[in-house]
Amino acid sequence: MTRPLPSTAADAETWFRAHGLPYFVESIREQVRRRLARGRLVLVAAVGLLVAVPAGVGVGWWEHASTEGRNNGVSSGIAVGVSVLLLVAGLYAGRALSVWLIARWALRRTLSSLRLLFPLATRALPMLLLFITFLFINTEVWMVASALDGGLLWAAVMLFAVMAIGFLVVRLLEEVDRLDDEVGREELGDRADVGGLQRANLVLVLLITQALQVLLLALAVFGFFIVFGAVAMDELVLEKWIEGQLTYPWGIRPISQELVQVSTFLAAFSGLYFAVFAVTDETYRREFFSDVLGELEQALKVRVGYLLQRD
Repeated sequence: MTRPLPSTAADAETWFRAHGLPYFVESIREQVRRRLARGRLVLVAAVGLLVAVPAGVGVGWWEHASTEGRNNGVSSGIAVGVSVLLLVAGLYAGRALSVWLIARWALRRTLSSLRLLFPLATRALPMLLLFITFLFINTEVWMVASALDGGLLWAAVMLFAVMAIGFLVVRLLEEVDRLDDEVGREELGDRADVGGLQRANLVLVLLITQALQVLLLALAVFGFFIVFGAVAMDELVLEKWIEGQLTYPWGIRPISQELVQVSTFLAAFSGLYFAVFAVTDETYRREFFSDVLGELEQALKVRVGYLLQRD
């Protein structure tokens, strides 16, 4: 059933905000442009560095002192510093750039479309679990992953995340461009082209929605290996593999720190696999994009009416 379009420009702006498209509202778009000015971004970066550098140095020094020099703390300090810097940037983007409106809609959309996760999991997980379960019971993987300190493990997870986002962005840009070419051409002519912040808004909606789905599946893999490792992996065997004793910093046996690190590493790799699978599997793309892009097509139609009303 075709949903009715907003009848006035004010109704259209309310609709855009509610559907995670704040950059389609002219006043918000102009405000965001001002907040993306070079001077403002330099100020945000400076504030981030003022917070991140002391945090990173402090954590690095504390780890070096707590391990009595066995770990120089450099990797952990860098990881914490980068994380704090990203947190500051995220807070600025979320509030000042209205990204929280996009994320809120994407979260609601993800929760309402969890049914898409099951067919994705049933197609992607079997072969993946066969492969990474073999890695999970592999001596070398335990030796490498358990030897990573917190900073290096976090860096590995971030590397997988950046690669996954890269795959998703390339594919989502193509989908947005294809949809843009189909909507509003007769009514608006060249003005039908969606560019700049509006195009970024559409891509962000799709990216956050799909990234949340990938995250949920990666967390499921993490939970699976935590349970599997706690039940099936013998402590003496693991200590031979890592050539040392297992550590239980949380006091929960048999969930060791090494088990958590190996599970985290393999879950991050699984997330990358899911992201690639999501943009290459035709069945999933058809189900996902026919559902979500249907709403974005509605958004572009609302945009057509909004622009005509403002003329």
